[in-house]
Amino acid sequence: MPVKNGGPLLGEVLDTLLRQQTPWPFEVIVVDSGSSDGSVERVRTRGVRCEVIAPEAFGHGRTRNHLASLSRGEFLVFLTQDARPASAHWLNHLVAACAAEDDVAGAFGPHRAHPHARHVTHRELDQHFAGFGDQLSVVRLQDRARFAADPGYRQWLHFFSSNNACIRRSVWERLPLPDVAFAEDQTWALRAIEAGYGKAYAPEAAVYHSHDFGVWETLQRNFDEARCFRVHFGYRGQDSMLRALASALQLARRDARWLREAGLRGARLCRNALYMGGIECARIAGQYLGTQHARLPAWLLRWVSRDERLQRARAG
Repeated sequence: MPVKNGGPLLGEVLDTLLRQQTPWPFEVIVVDSGSSDGSVERVRTRGVRCEVIAPEAFGHGRTRNHLASLSRGEFLVFLTQDARPASAHWLNHLVAACAAEDDVAGAFGPHRAHPHARHVTHRELDQHFAGFGDQLSVVRLQDRARFAADPGYRQWLHFFSSNNACIRRSVWERLPLPDVAFAEDQTWALRAIEAGYGKAYAPEAAVYHSHDFGVWETLQRNFDEARCFRVHFGYRGQDSMLRALASALQLARRDARWLREAGLRGARLCRNALYMGGIECARIAGQYLGTQHARLPAWLLRWVSRDERLQRARAG
């Protein structure tokens, strides 16, 4: 688990980890990259190993590779500081999925929204992970023509989340996580799928992990994701201003429908629907700017990228 200022939730995540019920022993390792909120002490007082690196040494793939190199297990399970396992059997389910077949490179589990999260966040996460089914499954690249021609199929195949994932050590030794600025997990999964490995989905290995970003953070987050998908996957998420506006309107209508279904009425419905409309406009604007990132000036890239801002903060 990589950590930076994990706060009280980090303690809850660690306590849940240490209560996991498994038929085999496991170790928990944390790498902290410059916390100033007592996270290191919070980890060590629980008897968990905590290594410390300089903030500027952090990288999403690089730090996870470092964590893997410190471990001894046959299976490498990655979690983030704000992803709390939903049950005491989470770890067993996740590793079992990765071990289900000999050629499985990695497994991932679903994210559930934190109980206090927005209603729309709950619906979005439930809808997204429902697309992977409700049974343990293993997928492989079996249709290369469709893989080359259908971006939706390709994204479904390589979706992976290091917020809640397990990677077989023998595969990691051959295919370490790439040292990229964003989406090291999906970039890794694409390489594993293209190399002929299987990928497993473990629906019973759920974690509580969600973010109710504000308007500006939503724009930044989607910019980083769209830019990454353009650079590393070749996807052109929002390449037309008119289509982007239509997408924002469609999402705003969807959110308003979900809010009505949740029982909101009158002024409360209007306030929440307008706010979510702003969120959806920010989402699509971020995707559009991220798709067009190569045309943007350097100062705007630094301003609009949330990931670059966090990296600069880490480096002081």
